[in-house]
Amino acid sequence: QVQLVESGGGSVQAGGSLRLSCAASGDTDSNNCMGWFRQAAGKEREGVAVISTDDNSTYYADSVKGRFTISQDNAKSTVYLQMNSLKPEDTAMYYCGADLFLSGICSVEAEDFGDWGQGTQVTVSS
Repeated sequence: QVQLVESGGGSVQAGGSLRLSCAASGDTDSNNCMGWFRQAAGKEREGVAVISTDDNSTYYADSVKGRFTISQDNAKSTVYLQMNSLKPEDTAMYYCGADLFLSGICSVEAEDFGDWGQGTQVTVSS
């Protein structure tokens, strides 16, 4: 099993930027996909961006394309989410998820991920 610890959340004004980090430890070789998901108050957890740790393929939700960038530092077992041009609707608790997909194709659905961090809050004010 892998342990995930998120950091980097905070409060910003609309148009601002934040960078989230997710540090993985433990059996990191047991996963080949890591991603960022978010859950706003009263809503279900949704996929934001996912990256394959095998080939660096990335997947983004339509709502964040062109504004968010997911990347990884394999040496540090860390995944990042650079968030630019933030909007009030980006306000949510952001979670890091990880899992193994035998097909090699990462899912973007939160329900398909089994390992989770504790989350970090992002608040964007207008």
